[in-house]
Amino acid sequence: MREEGTAITTTAFARTDDDEDTPDSGSVTSATTEQTSHRDAAQSALPAEGGTTDPSAKPAAAQHESVLAEHSEVLLDDTAAHPYAHEDEAWAEREARNQLKRVAGLGELEDVTEVEYRKVRLERVVLVGVWSSAKTTQAQAEESLRELAALAETAGAQVCDGLLQHRLRPDSATYVGSGKAKEIAGIVARDEADTIIVDDDLPPSQRRALEDATKVKVVDRTAVILDIFAQHATSREGKAQVELAQLQYMLPRLRGWGGSLSRQAGGRAAGADAGIGSRGPGETKIEMDRRVIRNRIAKLRKQITHMAPARDVKRGSRRRFGLPTVAVVGYTNAGKSSLTNRLTGSKELVENALFATLDTAVRRASAKDGRQYAYVDTVGFVRRLPTQLVEAFKSTLEEVADADVIVHVVDASHPDPFAQIDAVNAILADIDGTESIPRLLVFNKIDRVDQTTRDRLAALAPDAHLVSAYTGEGIDALREQVEGLLPVPGVHVSALLPYTAGSLVSKIREYGQMDSIDYRGDGMMVEAQVDSQLAAQIVDAAIDE
Repeated sequence: MREEGTAITTTAFARTDDDEDTPDSGSVTSATTEQTSHRDAAQSALPAEGGTTDPSAKPAAAQHESVLAEHSEVLLDDTAAHPYAHEDEAWAEREARNQLKRVAGLGELEDVTEVEYRKVRLERVVLVGVWSSAKTTQAQAEESLRELAALAETAGAQVCDGLLQHRLRPDSATYVGSGKAKEIAGIVARDEADTIIVDDDLPPSQRRALEDATKVKVVDRTAVILDIFAQHATSREGKAQVELAQLQYMLPRLRGWGGSLSRQAGGRAAGADAGIGSRGPGETKIEMDRRVIRNRIAKLRKQITHMAPARDVKRGSRRRFGLPTVAVVGYTNAGKSSLTNRLTGSKELVENALFATLDTAVRRASAKDGRQYAYVDTVGFVRRLPTQLVEAFKSTLEEVADADVIVHVVDASHPDPFAQIDAVNAILADIDGTESIPRLLVFNKIDRVDQTTRDRLAALAPDAHLVSAYTGEGIDALREQVEGLLPVPGVHVSALLPYTAGSLVSKIREYGQMDSIDYRGDGMMVEAQVDSQLAAQIVDAAIDE
């Protein structure tokens, strides 16, 4: 047991007889950081009783490294060296790769208040990943593990440690190999962890074998994302979509448990007294579970299908009145909701957590010329989004295809923002019709970066907007460009309207572009740009001159 507030010392994994002898199958990387007490840090930032606060003291939040920090450090343990390493270059190379590597930021919560609302004991987890030089780099693998750490914390877990293994491919039995599974079991016991989270999609056989080897629960990346979606869904449709995705994920992963496997007696289990006709294959518990799940999936699909018309009616009403829409898209936790609130003056839910927004939110805004338009805040994207969720949340992505402008929000403070840009662009490329929609690139949270980072972002993306939803920096310029890209109604009308048509004039101001209005003795002379439907209403109400 280590004391809270002390640094974790990590040593190299010793070679075991179970490990494969291929050079790429053995190296394991440890990703962790100093375990600092948030309570002590917070108390140390407060002034002593009757005293004053030291102005040079950093706030508690500044004492913790970001969960996505780039700094890493290799710790070597000379005591773990093989006695004949100097005689065997291949073994020396293997030992060098086999060292534990500390990746900063995976052992502490950046802000415990992010998960306090769940009011549950934080589940202690150890992260495990496997990477191959043929598919990725070590830096990319570490960044993926940091993202998994952020996902785990959003789901309500405390990350104790993180391990990366370099090998040609995951072990078909235990994912990491039987020898490494035993070593991970030791780390889990040392950290008193409850769960292992694997940065991959695990087949049922691998998950079961790793659970048997480590004696703790094992979940994969997809299960974590599904759990977050289940916590954050609020609308009926959102909850139904999440449940559908969870059941689709669960169906191929069912397994029986011991004597409860058989629900209906069959074969010899029926016994001699059961009589003719009672001996058959029976229906096992797992078969009944599968049948129940399939029935529930079918029911959920029907429910979601019936919910679609209501969503289409809302979208159709915006089109019918010519209300332009701006779709706000981006990587999860990029600050889309905060930016939309700043642009519209709304006070919708804003939470510093991944996937805080799951249900599409539509908020109105007014342009300088008085026209109304809408911002559509969409669900955040993430690399390797589970297939079940891509299918389930197609309805939210349909809003993007119907938009007149797309605002792509990026977290400027992220270590690799352009990787997130690529991930979002890959998803947008799969949505029909988005390629022709005007798109604005916006780097949010610019208040969190230094001038060097600002200059680099401006050089790499000269057309992008640098804004801060927190301070308001750059918001006016962004709003002005968004409104400049909104479509202008295509029908020019010039009509004399009676003074009793005040509601129609209000519609022109709200949904069209009022060029001029002259109040005369016989009525209101209106010059405006409107859509075809509103133009027809104006013609019907006009006074013949």
